[in-house]
Amino acid sequence: MIIYFLRHASAGKKTANTKKDERRPLDQEGILQARYVGRLLASIDVQVEHVLSSPLKRSLQTATLVANELAHETAIRMEDALRPESDYAKFREMLSRYRKYEAVMVVGHNPNESEFLSKTVSSASGTAHIELKKGSVAKVDLDGRNGVLEWLITPKIARTIQATLKPSSRPKTSRK
Repeated sequence: MIIYFLRHASAGKKTANTKKDERRPLDQEGILQARYVGRLLASIDVQVEHVLSSPLKRSLQTATLVANELAHETAIRMEDALRPESDYAKFREMLSRYRKYEAVMVVGHNPNESEFLSKTVSSASGTAHIELKKGSVAKVDLDGRNGVLEWLITPKIARTIQATLKPSSRPKTSRK
């Protein structure tokens, strides 16, 4: 099984009110980050059978923007195991429900998204520490309980690569 770990893109500053924070949307930079990453993934022919997202607005927006770039047609599935307060046991339980699929994308939050990625690639030892920046995506090839990190792309890398491509393949920026 291939797992694409995608951290939600930039969404401005966290708010103290938990309920309001759950509805915090991506900011303009986050929208661009998600589009750059999505287009880069599409250019390398990434295909997933399911996109799984935290139910929080910024994750759903990131998942939607990237899924659109991938021409993904299946509805995005909201998973509580990807919420900010979730733990690795819930994450593994969620993954077990999707193990029959070849590739899935999981969209969530830090610090748990980085923790889930790190634990997935370090098996039982848990000694790896991989930090996912906002809008970053990592590809992990998971064979049973052992995961191998294939690559990790930040929005900055995606933007740099997109800048070298023809203009029609770059996201549109809004000008005021």
